[in-house]
Amino acid sequence: MVDDDRWALIEPFLPPWPEKAPGPRPVPDRLCLQGILLRTAQRHRLATTALELGFGSGQTCWRRLERWQQAGVFDQLHHVLLARLHAAGELDWSRACVDGPHVRAEKGEQNTGPSPVDRRKTGSKHHLICDGRGTPLKVITTAANVNDVTQTLALVDGIPPVAGRPGRPRRCPEALLGDKGDDSNPNRCDLRKRRILPVISRKGSPNIKGLGKLRYVVEQTFALLHQFKRLAVRWERRTELHDAFTSLACSLICWRRLKKANA
Repeated sequence: MVDDDRWALIEPFLPPWPEKAPGPRPVPDRLCLQGILLRTAQRHRLATTALELGFGSGQTCWRRLERWQQAGVFDQLHHVLLARLHAAGELDWSRACVDGPHVRAEKGEQNTGPSPVDRRKTGSKHHLICDGRGTPLKVITTAANVNDVTQTLALVDGIPPVAGRPGRPRRCPEALLGDKGDDSNPNRCDLRKRRILPVISRKGSPNIKGLGKLRYVVEQTFALLHQFKRLAVRWERRTELHDAFTSLACSLICWRRLKKANA
C-alpha cells in the first residue's frame, strides 16, 4: 500500500520517536501508516486483518494519527503535492469551485448538528474548494446545519501558497464558481477585493447559463473523497482526527493525479 516513492515523500515530515519513550517498542512508522490507510479505505472492518499484518491495533494507529496531525504532517504533505502538480502544469487557476455536501455522523460530538437534508439526523458538512480540474485545495469540516455562505471566504483564505513555478507562490484563483447557497453580496465584495471574480447564481433568479458544466468538477471531487469509507460516514468524535483523514485523502487524490501526469 505504501510504496517506496510514497514513503520517501512522507517520511521527512514524520516527527522522530523519543529515544527514551516508556513502554514497549513502537510499531514502525511505515507499518503504522499502512494501517491508517487501510482503515481510511475500509473503516474498521479490517481492523483484525491490520493487526495480523503487523500494522498495529486501532489504538496504536489512532495515537500515531493524532500525533502526526498535531505535527501538521498531512497538511504539509498536501502542500508539497500541490506544488508538484503546479510545477507540472496540472492545476487550473482560471477558476475554483466551492460546495458543501452533508455526511452522517454516527458518533456526533464536535462540529456536528442536525442535518437539514437527512431528517435532522446528526451529521457534518465538508466544505470544499477545488481548482478548475477538481484538485482539492482546502476542506473545512463543520456541523451539518452550518450555511455554505459562512465558509466561502474561509475556504478561499485557507488555500495554501502553492509554489513550484518561478515567481510568487500562487494561492488565489481568477474566478470563484458557486451555487445559490453561496449567494452573498458582502462575500462578492470581499472576493473582488481579493481580485477574484465571483460567479455565483443569485437566489430567486435563474441559474447562470453554463455554470453547471464548469462546476461538475467539485461533485467529482466529492465522489473521490467519499470513496474513502471513513469520510462517507463520520465515525470520529473529535474533529482533528476526522480532519486528519480528510487531509490524508486529499493527499492521496493529489498523489494519484501526479502519478498519472508523470506516466
